[in-house]
Amino acid sequence: MCIERFADLAAQVVKSPAKLGPVRLVAVDGPSGAGKTMFAAGLTRVLRANGAATVEIHTDDLLDGWDDMVGFWPRFDRDVLEKLRKGQPGEYRRYDWHAARFAERIRVPVPEVLVVEGVTSARAVIRPELTLSVFITAPRHLRLARGLERDGAHLEPHLVRWFAEEEGHFAADRTADHVDLLVDGAPDVPLDPGEQYLRRTAAGGRSGER
Repeated sequence: MCIERFADLAAQVVKSPAKLGPVRLVAVDGPSGAGKTMFAAGLTRVLRANGAATVEIHTDDLLDGWDDMVGFWPRFDRDVLEKLRKGQPGEYRRYDWHAARFAERIRVPVPEVLVVEGVTSARAVIRPELTLSVFITAPRHLRLARGLERDGAHLEPHLVRWFAEEEGHFAADRTADHVDLLVDGAPDVPLDPGEQYLRRTAAGGRSGER
């Protein structure tokens, strides 16, 4: 097992070649409540601190509600990724979950690194253009508890259905079998709040280590 910190991972990303035109694309995938947002924020923070122009996008801001877990991608590819491939700024409409409609337009400048966080972000169609792919894991009961605390108990039916759809997608896509890095989102050792311990796996195969 190879233990790294965000500083090591950020350095690896910057040294790696860009595959999405001039952009190094990082996908932080995994089921809801596993810890993707915290991980992506930590990596983005370190990349920026090291001088890399970095943009972070959350797939939750791209979805057209609860039924758009997978279907949003062509729109995202057309409006953002295709533009960045050409070295041009992209743009997307942010979804307002409270108003249940799309809100303001968000401009995406051409960054050195684009971190895309969210369910299906490391899907098969984008794998050839990923500089780094990460899959965060955590037990289902813990993820559900985190989701209810974050979103409210009244959304439990939506979350339970979402979990089932995630499982179906990940099984069909075999996402976790193809990522560069598997991360334990519920580690059993005390962690410094500013650090994240990672467990590495070679692309194409899981690591059985903790």
